[in-house]
Amino acid sequence: MGRFEYATMEWLWDSGGIRVDLPGGEVKNAQGNYTAVVATLNELGKDGWQVANCVASANWLFWTLQRGA
Repeated sequence: MGRFEYATMEWLWDSGGIRVDLPGGEVKNAQGNYTAVVATLNELGKDGWQVANCVASANWLFWTLQRGA
């Protein structure tokens, strides 16, 4: 069975705040709209991260990301 590591990405679209929490406690913050979300997901994809799940409520979107460890 494969091993995975997980990260999260949160976007508060009304304030434009983007936060990525990576393994080991590393946090990346960004500010922006839809274009910034796409750019952030592409940057994470280059490091092997894939979206495993996404949930949303009101002004908030939250992604769980995974990659093979």
